[in-house]
Amino acid sequence: MAKLFENYKIGNLTLKNRIVMSPMCMYECHNKDGLVQDFHKIHYATRAVGQVGLIIVEATAVQPEGRISPQDLGIWSDEHTAGLTELNRLMHGAGSKTGIQLAHAGRKAELESDIYAPSAIAFSENYKTPIEMTTNDIKNTVDAFKKAAIRSKEAGFDVIELHGAHGYLINEFLSPLSNKRTDEYGGSVENRYRFLREVIDAVKEVFDGPLFVRISAKDYAEGGMEPVDYITMTKWMKEQGVDLVDVSSGAVVHARIPVFPGYQVPFAETIKHETPIPTGAVGLITSPVQAEEILQNNRADLVFMARELLRNPYWAYQAAKELGVDIEAINDSYKRGWK
Repeated sequence: MAKLFENYKIGNLTLKNRIVMSPMCMYECHNKDGLVQDFHKIHYATRAVGQVGLIIVEATAVQPEGRISPQDLGIWSDEHTAGLTELNRLMHGAGSKTGIQLAHAGRKAELESDIYAPSAIAFSENYKTPIEMTTNDIKNTVDAFKKAAIRSKEAGFDVIELHGAHGYLINEFLSPLSNKRTDEYGGSVENRYRFLREVIDAVKEVFDGPLFVRISAKDYAEGGMEPVDYITMTKWMKEQGVDLVDVSSGAVVHARIPVFPGYQVPFAETIKHETPIPTGAVGLITSPVQAEEILQNNRADLVFMARELLRNPYWAYQAAKELGVDIEAINDSYKRGWK
């Protein structure tokens, strides 16, 4: 059987296949309240009907000032729980496991209100200059992640992913390009990791399901992070009980990124074998054969699909056909078309 369609056990959870819908921002909360909309119910449930093994909901803000845009989903309030619970009911009902990406945009928040970051350095001339976070701000943000994890559990999510990539707040603390602090949260590798360490510990206190962390393994800029630099950090993640590292790259600073199919897979491979810890590979993975190669050659443990699942919510069905695997449709009505 193709490895892509093998069960995969991670922590206390078993996935029916190794296909993961990568979290992708949808920017559909047009009332600016962060509440789940009809769009989200259709969007995510459709991918579950398409037999994606694990669906991770888009970056969901743990604080209102942590939104990337005013249209982001939120989880900073108990008011958000009902809509997220309904999302889980729909996805679980179609047979998928579910995850949520807890996020804070840091200096890349495009909001009218004040924005916050490890250091008072704007991402670019087109962005606001953030306010440097005090230690009390940091404590409050760690607590916001903890409360968001409690709401995630109440809403029924199987997995939590912490967004530590793409130049958002956690990534800003990790990279020396955006963290110029001179206190216990800046300078050394240990200090730059401290914020993420505290967030992981806080989430683990209240959530006993699998915990993922997404990282940007390469900054593509002089003096920035490289995959080898992350090995120390991912070893700490493993010691803290992180179950999988979702390996992406870039976006902490403006940089030229050489993009091609599977361009980030070698980063996942390095983290997987050098930490070692299970990894997810992401980045212009589009074909079933490409996904199967990654798994067969032990380059990653899960394949995270992004834009291809926007184009085709039934990619899993087509992949099964191409790889010679029979998979079950959601019900008898769909079986008529899946023969």
